[in-house]
Amino acid sequence: MSLLILIASILLLLLLISGVKLNAFIALIIAAFFVGIAKQMPFPDLINSIQSGIGSTLGSLILIIAFGVILGNLLSDSGAAQRISSVMIDSFGIRHIKWAMVITGFSVGISMFYNAGFIILIPMVFAVAKSTKQPIIYLGIAMASALSITHGFLPPHPGPTAIAVIFKANIGKTLLYGLLVALPALFAAGIVFPEFLKKIQAFPPKGLFESKTFTEAEMPSFQISILTALVPVFLMATATFSELILSEGSIRPILLFIGNPTTSMLIAVLFAVFSLGIFRGRKMQDIMDKSGSAMSSATMIILIIGAGGAFKQVLIDSGMGNDLSIFFEKSSLSPLFLGWLIATIIRIALGSATVAGLTAAGIVQPLVLASGASPELMVLSIGAGSLMCSHVNDTGFWMFKEYFGISISDTFKTWTVMETIIGVMGLIGVLVLNLWIK
Repeated sequence: MSLLILIASILLLLLLISGVKLNAFIALIIAAFFVGIAKQMPFPDLINSIQSGIGSTLGSLILIIAFGVILGNLLSDSGAAQRISSVMIDSFGIRHIKWAMVITGFSVGISMFYNAGFIILIPMVFAVAKSTKQPIIYLGIAMASALSITHGFLPPHPGPTAIAVIFKANIGKTLLYGLLVALPALFAAGIVFPEFLKKIQAFPPKGLFESKTFTEAEMPSFQISILTALVPVFLMATATFSELILSEGSIRPILLFIGNPTTSMLIAVLFAVFSLGIFRGRKMQDIMDKSGSAMSSATMIILIIGAGGAFKQVLIDSGMGNDLSIFFEKSSLSPLFLGWLIATIIRIALGSATVAGLTAAGIVQPLVLASGASPELMVLSIGAGSLMCSHVNDTGFWMFKEYFGISISDTFKTWTVMETIIGVMGLIGVLVLNLWIK
């Protein structure tokens, strides 16, 4: 019954958005009510679940999104994004510009949460697309695939790290094996797949980023441009590595505070205000006016992401995940494949990659102990499954759709297929490694 309700809720959502042309924010809230009522949730619990989903999603994202939009606007409005893109083009050439996007996304993604990395890199994607006359989606998928792979496969990201703890896997080995699995997945999703997407048109929200073409004299230097863009990356990376190498009694708490995504984004914005604004002769009022205009363009993006979080939370609180877990408890499939399959199904049902991964890990943990399967490979197989088939109940789906301004169907053709390619390639990589690792 739960599976039928899930399918019906997705069909309802697609009908409301694509058929009725209802705003995605309203449609997601209606779909959340539908699931809660169909699962017979008490009405007060349903309302609380919707509010909790919006709050938990935006509570961790809204400041990052807000500061990210301001930072992106400063980078684009000052010409810094164009400067960075021109150097990347000169270094890689237009023919290999996808490699620049993939390498940049992978480098940033190792130390940064997906959402923060996406928001930081998106103005560069737009700038490179404008300079090279390449399709935005073509470059955006290359960048997003790299961020997604690091998020799903590689410690110290929270999902892989938490699953590694459950299986008592060696973090170092998990990272090493994860890199071996990640590279083929990255090539397939970030280099090969974008070649099929060149005809898909993107229509980003007007006013989100500056569209002016700057002269050489108007742009800041590459050094100050890249330094400003990477300030949050450096701060978050420092915090990440401090957890691995510093004791709790040292300066680690300070580094963790500074490297928190919200704090680091605020520091980056303040740095950019001076490095790209005040020190280059711009007035504070002008900087704030442009930033405020960019923020107004991002309002609907924020609302839709919050509604996506509400839909996801109702699916979780209604017991959808538990119903699926019970179904697989007594399965006799290979632990590596079973972990991937369960994570995939829970990902489809609930939307959250982290929840899918942790739930799947809890289900198959006894089988892993009995079978002797490599705990490190189990982390990767579940991580791969947790990325599969992202769709309308995943906030990442809506973030990609709204920032690039594409339709629901085109988001399925691009984002969803990209995530599925990563998940399938991840499973294949794990099964191949399992032939050599005993």
